[in-house]
Amino acid sequence: MTAPQTCPCSPGKPYNDCCAPFHRRESLPQTAEQLMRSRYSAYVLHDIAYIVETTVPSQQHQLDQADMLAWSQTTHWQGLEVMQHANVGKQHAQVEFKAYFQDGQETACHHELSAFVKIDNRWYFIDPTTPLPGMKHDCICGSHKKFKACCGRFFK
Repeated sequence: MTAPQTCPCSPGKPYNDCCAPFHRRESLPQTAEQLMRSRYSAYVLHDIAYIVETTVPSQQHQLDQADMLAWSQTTHWQGLEVMQHANVGKQHAQVEFKAYFQDGQETACHHELSAFVKIDNRWYFIDPTTPLPGMKHDCICGSHKKFKACCGRFFK
């Protein structure tokens, strides 16, 4: 697929100045919002490898990449609206967003409050669609804390 002129996550910005450096692995998103925007753009551009790489490493093997690719290819993306971005301590953040897409004849909206964790100075998406550990088990981020005291607080 040819790279777009404008970025899917923010039509007012050139793709090369927005998400392209992340997709080309030239730099890392510095905030959870940047990561979320780059993941949205990756879905629009069918870059499933980027989606997998930016998911918490312990969850990556659980992702159904064929299903993710099929979903990204059959979805006609219409736009992204970031509602809010909040850091929650030094290693966690939440981003609330709406992603608009064409579903048959109607425009639909996927509204989500996503959770992110910073591991070794790199932001990752915590995927709630994969099985999460029990609250008393070790956290998926490798912090050596129990899940309920770390990333689990976003999934009660």
